[in-house]
Amino acid sequence: MDRAQKAEFITSFRDSVKDAGAIVVAHYAGLSVSEMENLRVQMKQAGGHVKVAKNRLAKLALEQTENADMSDLLTGQVVFAYSSDPVAAPKVAVKFAKDNENFVVLGGAMGAVGLDADGVKALASVPSLDELRATIAGMLVRPATKIAVVLQAPGSQVARVVGAYADKDAAA
Repeated sequence: MDRAQKAEFITSFRDSVKDAGAIVVAHYAGLSVSEMENLRVQMKQAGGHVKVAKNRLAKLALEQTENADMSDLLTGQVVFAYSSDPVAAPKVAVKFAKDNENFVVLGGAMGAVGLDADGVKALASVPSLDELRATIAGMLVRPATKIAVVLQAPGSQVARVVGAYADKDAAA
């Protein structure tokens, strides 16, 4: 890479991660090309991105963002997984690490908050934004259905009593 390409990469990487809800840093040494492609596909389906970067260039790009300092994590072959949803990238990364022993989550950042590997795993266990929205919508709908059931119950009980008297009169 010449100087102009490096500057372009730093700008591109900085713009990619500056608005990320969460960034995960992991070692990927030993992963095959197909396994790496599988990670990229899973991350894209979750709304995230995967980027391999030289540590020095990544460090320069991350210094220009408001994300927490991750320079201590940038040793060896590292890959960055990031998404605008603060839970998507950690979920995919932790799940992928369980299935691939060569993928080791080192830590990351959620905005100005630095995360260690346990912090990333804890963040991965939190429900995603869409799951929370679905839960809230379910909570809002549930009381209305309970009210409808309660309101229908007395009417059906009256109908059963009238039906029983009708059957009694018809039998007599």
